Amino acid sequence: MKKLIAVIALSGLATVSLWAASKEDERVQTAGAVMQEILGIPEGIPQSILDKADCVIVMPSVVKFAIGFGGSYGRGVMTCRSNNFSGPWSAPAMMALEGGSFGLQLGGQATDFVLLIMNEKGAHGMLTGKVKLGADLAAAAGPKGRDAAAATDVTMRAEILSYSRSRGLFAGVSLEGSTLRADGGAIKNLYGKDIPAESIVLKGAVAPPPSAKLLLDTLNRKSPRHVQ
Repeated sequence: MKKLIAVIALSGLATVSLWAASKEDERVQTAGAVMQEILGIPEGIPQSILDKADCVIVMPSVVKFAIGFGGSYGRGVMTCRSNNFSGPWSAPAMMALEGGSFGLQLGGQATDFVLLIMNEKGAHGMLTGKVKLGADLAAAAGPKGRDAAAATDVTMRAEILSYSRSRGLFAGVSLEGSTLRADGGAIKNLYGKDIPAESIVLKGAVAPPPSAKLLLDTLNRKSPRHVQ
């Protein structure tokens, strides 16, 4: 009887583990679909801006909620160029976005975000701790389409450029005041063990999961080379 109970318990744990892994895999796959769609927008992220980015964060379906003063919550993935920011895009680390009401385009509507990390300081800061945009790292709404040529000095000096898409509308959007951090629990679910986000993204500690194929193929095809 005790052996039967143990088997049932282990089976239950295995089921929970598989469900958690599939949930994270689904999030990675969704991030790939969002990235593919956004990079296909003619007046979207300028090629010249994407080519200068060290890392990309994709946050599908960030939701705005109202608890007291309101807030926002999202989970997504981060990938960087490997080989000291000069090679192909890395295996993804899972990330979490949290913060006060930072003006999602349409209240109550889920919004996709794409954040471009423009320098090494931003990449290391994002992967090794919790950062507040606008305080710990300079952030700005990203220029789009032909607007890139007319981008202000503030935008060009930003460590993070952010974009949003909601109900088909695509625009640069400010995320100042929100926080970003590595999602350790989601990383463990995805890879089956505890691995620091920095080791995954910057040190090649693990191979990309199959669910990351669309995301990495899209980025490697659209921006294979890093332009200083």
